[in-house]
Amino acid sequence: MYSETIDQLNLGTNGLPYPIPIHPNLVHLTLGLFILAIAFDVIGVFFPFGKPVFKYLSISATRSNFFDVGWYNMLAATIITFFTVGAGFYEMLLVDSPPDINSAWNLGAMDTMIWHGVGGVLLLAMIVGMTVWRGFERYIWRNDISRQVRLRYLLAGFAIMFLMYVHGTLGAQLAAEFGVHNTAGHLLRTGQNPNIVLR
Repeated sequence: MYSETIDQLNLGTNGLPYPIPIHPNLVHLTLGLFILAIAFDVIGVFFPFGKPVFKYLSISATRSNFFDVGWYNMLAATIITFFTVGAGFYEMLLVDSPPDINSAWNLGAMDTMIWHGVGGVLLLAMIVGMTVWRGFERYIWRNDISRQVRLRYLLAGFAIMFLMYVHGTLGAQLAAEFGVHNTAGHLLRTGQNPNIVLR
């Protein structure tokens, strides 16, 4: 039944029913939004030290502007991450018998996929938690209106960025080492020239 459903999807060269994998593109959007959120909050926290630089460069920015950008990027990261994780699980379901080799971390393809899937859900929960925390910092807890976030929030953000790095490495191994939904890699393994077929 499952194999018949897969056959009806008319999978392409990359093993997906569409030409470009969606999950990796959404991953980079999640990463960018989250990293920018933390980066702008860091700038907001340390704004008094950078204020002379902004003034010298004729950038008319206030501390609250940086916190606004941090908040809206974190909110957007949460929304996008639901789609990122959903696309990841959908594309993971379409993996067709990955090769029986081990990655640089000595994990097989199935183990790597399981860890990557579990990690994705955990990271989603952490990003949602950070957004809720950031919302409380912004609207409820702020005793000092000029400074919306505390250092422990930023430290938690950096810890999550490190986990994203580890988690992303697992995803990169799935594509590079196991060839999961890697169009060019699949074509090279089957002896075709990706420069000709992909045009």
